[in-house]
Amino acid sequence: MASSLARSTSTVGVMTLLSRVLGFLRDVIFAVIFGAGVGMDAFLVAFKIPNFMRRLFAEGAFAQSFVPVLSATKSKDTGRDVQHLIDVVAGTLGLILVGITVVGVLAAPLLIYLFAPGFANQPEQFELAVDLLRLTFPYLLFISLTALAGGILNTYGRFSIPAFTPVLLNVCLIGAAIGLAPYFPRPEMALAIGVLIAGIVQLAFQVPFLLQIDRLPRPRWGWSEPEVRRILSLMLPILFGSSVAQLNLLLDTVIASLLAAGSVSWLYYADRLMEFPLGVFSIAIATVILPSLSARHASQSSREFSDTLDWALRLLMVVGLPAMVGMFVLAGPLVTTLFNYHSFDGHDALMSQYALMAYALGFMGFSLVKVLVTGFFSREDSRTPVRCGVISLIGAMIMNLSFVGLFTFMGWPAPHAGLALATSLGAFINAGLLYRYLRKADVYRPSAAWRRLMLQVTAGCIAMGGVLWIGAADLPVWVARGVLARVEWLLIWIGAGIGVYFLVLALLGVRPRQFIIRESA
Repeated sequence: MASSLARSTSTVGVMTLLSRVLGFLRDVIFAVIFGAGVGMDAFLVAFKIPNFMRRLFAEGAFAQSFVPVLSATKSKDTGRDVQHLIDVVAGTLGLILVGITVVGVLAAPLLIYLFAPGFANQPEQFELAVDLLRLTFPYLLFISLTALAGGILNTYGRFSIPAFTPVLLNVCLIGAAIGLAPYFPRPEMALAIGVLIAGIVQLAFQVPFLLQIDRLPRPRWGWSEPEVRRILSLMLPILFGSSVAQLNLLLDTVIASLLAAGSVSWLYYADRLMEFPLGVFSIAIATVILPSLSARHASQSSREFSDTLDWALRLLMVVGLPAMVGMFVLAGPLVTTLFNYHSFDGHDALMSQYALMAYALGFMGFSLVKVLVTGFFSREDSRTPVRCGVISLIGAMIMNLSFVGLFTFMGWPAPHAGLALATSLGAFINAGLLYRYLRKADVYRPSAAWRRLMLQVTAGCIAMGGVLWIGAADLPVWVARGVLARVEWLLIWIGAGIGVYFLVLALLGVRPRQFIIRESA
């Protein structure tokens, strides 16, 4: 893939980096203004519910079914056929989502009972969560249509636009937190309004770019259309698997709502920190290779298919493993530097540190899943990833209950970290199963470079981890520092860690040219 794939990955990575940086700024503002209390817990649950369903319909089953079908149609059929597919998919998806949105708004109290039963013990918090959900739920409609537009643009090689779009969510939420919140007696209401506005803005932003490639949807109902049925047939097993995933996430939220006040927020802030490198590296790689793998499968280029997947996994190993080590060792400094101000106190920082360390352990598992599943969805095989996902999620759900129960019994002050640890271990189970099935089907054949690369990367991570361990220090040391000192020392040690890592790789013979795949003649 070569250089074009590398350029596309870099483009998506840079745009995603911008979004994640603004996301960090957003979460810092949230922590400073709202802290990790009852109101913030209520907003996070109200925002989490449409986000869960977004993953189910937009980034999950729909995106992973629509892009391969659109890519195959684009490579084999006329432009009129492609436009027809886009029109009927947009109309069918849109009308279904309108119905779901209406039901979600009306059933808001029931959804809060299901997702956060612990709120029922505090009527004021429960009422606030219901009001917030009625504002945030329509976000599902707009962001799902945004995902449709993004799938079209990605198929036509316009990766930067969908990758930039999440920036607008962060801009809207930052504006709501700073500009609107002071005018509300319950300031979290401003955040919910910001979510709704963001959904509209993100969809509108992509329309001019769809016009540029002459692929703006003209929605038509098409339930009985063959291509829509084909997408639906691919979606059903993914929906089943995603439903199990949402059940696991629901269980996380349910358990967290029953723990100490702030548990939902502590997990949220830790998860946001873990999502930063996941989005910049792992999701960027997976986003870029999905259309390419789909095209190679359609042209029956099995060698190039395997080479593309191998390139993605090797690149992921080089950037992902050190990110995992760095997050684990620097969990305390990261949380303190970014969030430990005003309403977010030292106790909140400590609780979030425990959660981040548990999430960091699973970073490579999360990353591998993101990339490995493209090897199945690009071949329109949605059943195998579902089978793997169900097994891993059942295991994670069992571990959720076991770890939280064990930590509580032992009197450990952070039982919520058990939820993060179970999720991390479940990701490795999923990744292992996906890899096993790809190898069993002889779809993926690892290159000869793997054994040496693994040793080189491991050596680099050990050296980097040692340097960061020296700089991490105890959490109270970081809490006692001022903001400028925190930022200065964190940047120094991150820079030192990165420098040592790549120096070791260079000394051991790793060169950029090793990650170039030649285009076939």
